Amino acid sequence: MDQERQTIETVRRVGPAVVSITITKLLSDIRKMQLSPSLTPHGKKATHKTKKIDDGDPNSKVAIGGGSGFIVHHGGLVMTNKHVVIDPDAEYTVILSDEREFPARVVSRDPINDVAFLKIEAERLPILELGNSDDIELGQSVIAIGNALGLFTNTVSKGIISGLGRKVTAALGDGGMIEQLRHVIQTDVAINQGNSGGPLVNLDGFVVGINTAIIYGAQNICFAIPINWAKSDLEDLRKSGRIVKPYLGVKYIMLTPEIAKKFKLSLETGALVLKDHIPGAEAVIANSPAAKAGIKEHDVITAINGTLLDKKTEVADIIDALKVDATITIDFDRGDQKHRAEAILEERK
Repeated sequence: MDQERQTIETVRRVGPAVVSITITKLLSDIRKMQLSPSLTPHGKKATHKTKKIDDGDPNSKVAIGGGSGFIVHHGGLVMTNKHVVIDPDAEYTVILSDEREFPARVVSRDPINDVAFLKIEAERLPILELGNSDDIELGQSVIAIGNALGLFTNTVSKGIISGLGRKVTAALGDGGMIEQLRHVIQTDVAINQGNSGGPLVNLDGFVVGINTAIIYGAQNICFAIPINWAKSDLEDLRKSGRIVKPYLGVKYIMLTPEIAKKFKLSLETGALVLKDHIPGAEAVIANSPAAKAGIKEHDVITAINGTLLDKKTEVADIIDALKVDATITIDFDRGDQKHRAEAILEERK
């Protein structure tokens, strides 16, 4: 009974700062699309029936989906998922819990993580307090609040932390882009389409994650971005007005014994520099810090700044913890030869 009362009080306190986000586009733009943007938790794309978009004024606006978010500043700053607001040609509207509606502009999208910020022109808004995602534990009770299915605002779900440090691959919009979600939180909280971008809170009402993805066909296997990542983004916004992330410029896969065997490598740990399957992709981005350091496709990066790379520590884990303009040392193997190079990290655009 004590936990039930705590849950009720937490929902009552948190709910006013949770918002719904609607996405609209011009009818003329929708007619050019075969698929809508990924407005659901990652992994599924919605299609529109032709009869719904063939008629009407091409200059009229049509709602194409929705998501969730939560207010993090009294002056109208809203945190959400990047994949909710990925479309640069769409218009976004934030709907508060009291049903007031505000046009919103995208302030910044994290170039690495599934985090973004919207701004609405409003004052004295309720906010959510950000907790510490490093402190959460397996089995801990958590609550998700969001705009389920884009229809049911402030839907409340409750469950537990089911796993930590998960790694999943997710679709990002309809352009064939994908992203790797690293070290995300797994929960069994019921998450539905439209919940993306909503808060995952502990029983004290502190945000510990941003609900971002589900596995379709599974029973309540859901994922949330750790809030500490977003806290870093929020600090960047306060300091420089944008999210600043360091950039090395390599695509890679982490070695396993199976991958090493496939590529006939003597190493079984490290990061194999390798382009992905997206057309036009590069393993080493032209003019990037990695390219300037002489890194080439099929090199195996074994360590950065002396830290060995393995299945628990990836290139991105090390780079993300550093600052723009930091100088790093890269140890890598090219065939039977061992090399060491220096690179100066640049800002990721």
